[in-house]
Amino acid sequence: MIDASYWDAKFDTDEFIYTKEANRFVRELATPLIEARAQKARAPRAKVIDLAGGEGRNAVWFAEQGWQAENIDFSKAALSKALKFAERRGVSDLYFAHVADATGFESVLTPVDVGVIAYLQASNEDIFDAIDCLVENIKKGGYLIGVWHARENLQGGFGGPQDPAVLPTASELAEFLAELPVEVEVLENRDGQIQTKEGLKPSVTLVLKARITA
Repeated sequence: MIDASYWDAKFDTDEFIYTKEANRFVRELATPLIEARAQKARAPRAKVIDLAGGEGRNAVWFAEQGWQAENIDFSKAALSKALKFAERRGVSDLYFAHVADATGFESVLTPVDVGVIAYLQASNEDIFDAIDCLVENIKKGGYLIGVWHARENLQGGFGGPQDPAVLPTASELAEFLAELPVEVEVLENRDGQIQTKEGLKPSVTLVLKARITA
């Protein structure tokens, strides 16, 4: 179980700590899935879980694309802010806020078409437990999308956690995913950017896209 008190305190501000814009890698990996779904005539409304979704930037973006989006986070302060954000963007009817721990939750939308886990800052063990739980809530043929600060960011990037124990590597993630019913399509480090008060700074970002096979 991860402690929520630090994050409640961090999010208890009118400022959006991580901006209101969906993460660039989430947009990149999800856009083809959104576009493909839009081509299907009479398809039921698509659904997504944004696990540890914080202030809601990714979940609200999905809702703006017409998807039902569930933001699951253990920080009540983050979810309160995210709900108001969804209301201001006019998508509160498609947005769901759910207070729960990432390592063990029950979704109100399951099974979903896409599961997103972006920048969950936790130990590898907790990250793997969260992924395992998320995969169980994604339908067969759906997709898992992940984004993290890579461990390599400690030497070659800016920002993010400074503890290597909470920074996964592609090889560690690949070893874990080999035990799950997924087909990995993308698993690699990318050149990313961190928004700071001094402008954009370079970062090393680990990204994942995997198809659920069972």
